[in-house]
Amino acid sequence: MIEYLRGELAEISPATAIIECAGVGYETNITLNTYSALQGKKEVKVFIYEVIREDAHQLFGFHSKEERELFLLLISVSGIGGNTARTILSAFTVAELCEVISSGNETILKSVKGIGLKTAQRIIVDLKDKIKGVAPTGSRLSEASAATVNNDTIESAISALVMLGFPSAAANKVVQNVVKNDPSATVEQVIKQSLKLL
Repeated sequence: MIEYLRGELAEISPATAIIECAGVGYETNITLNTYSALQGKKEVKVFIYEVIREDAHQLFGFHSKEERELFLLLISVSGIGGNTARTILSAFTVAELCEVISSGNETILKSVKGIGLKTAQRIIVDLKDKIKGVAPTGSRLSEASAATVNNDTIESAISALVMLGFPSAAANKVVQNVVKNDPSATVEQVIKQSLKLL
């Protein structure tokens, strides 16, 4: 089992990062919070969760152990797979998700794509007692510095949403609305807001 990868960040998008270690490039599926944390860095360290199936070999990468721990708790819930857990962790920070679960806020939870009322209730029931101690006390994941939204930002946001499984037309419509309402939003902020609207 791979515990973590430390190496050069060769490529990064809002959904994946390629980390080069000893001449081998490892593609890792990442959350938006990890994307924000890694962006602009040359040398990175990501904590890994490895999925090996007959038809696929996937790596999920996280910038903190807390985020990976929360991912593992989410996929332990019946009906939650790796991609759904990644989408949930892209919509909320570790601290926000712990707050949502501990307060039993199923309405906010079911605003995430692929999460219906029953699944949201199951997540809360299954994880309410398990998440204590996962969120770093009083910490918030660093917000990416505000930047002027341009076509690159819009294209990156749409591309990331399509990679997360949303139809291109729907992603385009929502992203355009988000940008219209908040022209100074960063790519991560645009995607996070869009995830809550799709």
